[in-house]
Amino acid sequence: MTLPKPTLLLALLSGVIASCASGPPTANPEQTQKITAIFVNPHPAGSYGHFKADPSYPKTYKIYKNEAVLKSGGSPRITIDLGLQRAMLYKGDELAMDYPVSTGKSAYPTPPGNYTVLEKLKSGKASNLYGTSYDAEGNVHNSNADSGDPVPEGGYFKGASMPYWMRLTWSGVGMHRGNVPRYPASHGCIRTYSAAVATVYSNVSIGTPVSIVK
Repeated sequence: MTLPKPTLLLALLSGVIASCASGPPTANPEQTQKITAIFVNPHPAGSYGHFKADPSYPKTYKIYKNEAVLKSGGSPRITIDLGLQRAMLYKGDELAMDYPVSTGKSAYPTPPGNYTVLEKLKSGKASNLYGTSYDAEGNVHNSNADSGDPVPEGGYFKGASMPYWMRLTWSGVGMHRGNVPRYPASHGCIRTYSAAVATVYSNVSIGTPVSIVK
């Protein structure tokens, strides 16, 4: 059947309108709004649970301190966690501090085990194995030198400074202040974060137990 021209025109216009109406739906702002999760720490502020629950733990440089425990008369002991790259100072059975350390890299791993502090030197201690070599003019030749590495003629080797030295083995492993990236980076020693090392040093003595765990 042939439609009259006005009817045919109306039908064509209806098709165009229907085609436009079938385009993409208008977005609902309530449906497209981005939802950002907000972390809510479930533990009381200032508690150790609150400290450990923070998403930045254990990589954080923050230090947990319980001043009351630090001032207590409890016997000190230290646990060094190689996996977390953190150390915990206890007084008696109570945690006094949780602080960052950097232990031995894969080529020079820090040996796990149970030790005691054998020697304490606040200053004047330097490594006789690792440090920096210099040329005859005093310029740095190798900033990561071993004592057996070649030294330029007229140059010299200077062992790395290790303040707040707390010896654990007579073969050279100990705790001391040093650079503490948030991964193992030392030649076997336990580098202790500068903001924590003085407190650690003052709270341990010869014979303090130190456990190094994986």
